[in-house]
Amino acid sequence: MENALEIKGLCKQYEGFALENVSFTLPRGAVMGFIGENGAGKTTTIKSILHLIHRDEGEIRVLGLDNEKNERAVKERIGVVLEDGCFLNTMNARQVDTLMGKAYKSWQSAQFFDFMKRFGIDERKKIKDYSKGMRMKISIAAALSHGAELLIMDEPTSGLDPVVRDEVLDLFYDFMQDESHAILLSSHITSDLDKIADYITFIHQGRIVLSEPRDALLDTYGVLRCTADQLASLDPAAVRAKRVSTFGCEALVRRSGVPQNWPVEPVNIEQIMLFLTRGEEVR
Repeated sequence: MENALEIKGLCKQYEGFALENVSFTLPRGAVMGFIGENGAGKTTTIKSILHLIHRDEGEIRVLGLDNEKNERAVKERIGVVLEDGCFLNTMNARQVDTLMGKAYKSWQSAQFFDFMKRFGIDERKKIKDYSKGMRMKISIAAALSHGAELLIMDEPTSGLDPVVRDEVLDLFYDFMQDESHAILLSSHITSDLDKIADYITFIHQGRIVLSEPRDALLDTYGVLRCTADQLASLDPAAVRAKRVSTFGCEALVRRSGVPQNWPVEPVNIEQIMLFLTRGEEVR
């Protein structure tokens, strides 16, 4: 079975910013958390995948197909949710249904309205009159109602309260019950990724810093708080990033390179991201 998404050597140049040799692979049956600070290149990468912008170099294959040469076929098989929504604020759910029915050959109107009923959404009410959570649910329902095999999500839980975020994550869990499905989930809310992601891909200043299975990442790394002399005594290969202050040192370390009797604390996705953006990267 082909991968859900393969990106190799993606480059895109703008004035003051560039994607540089972005490469990563999302297997089917997996959820990938796509993380990075604002302006790191997440949205530019997603727009390149969707062929909303033209790449300068590189290759993007979606569900085994080149995303530019087979754009229509690719878009028929993917569901997309963007942070700012996908529909005009003056539309209502019935108009969304009509629009999507014209856009997708495999549009499932009954499934879409089942979602509306499940979410308690008034089909006649305009999108501008919904809460942000309701607007996001409409976008997700539309993405899930035409037989999509890959979901591409750009900040789908941003600004939502914890209850609604959990409801959205439950939808993703349901979608992933089919092992041929996959999700690329760009998010600043790393606690959501701690719950659902199988892989983490971290982009910083237009470059991929890491792309690894989440569990392997958390098993490999930990946080060490120590003195400068202790840090200097370690094999440099054991230290991925460090922060040094007058009060001591803390470092993102590879557990295997630290003496067993040293207290290495567990690490989460947010801490890894902060070390690699705000610390001194050692590699």
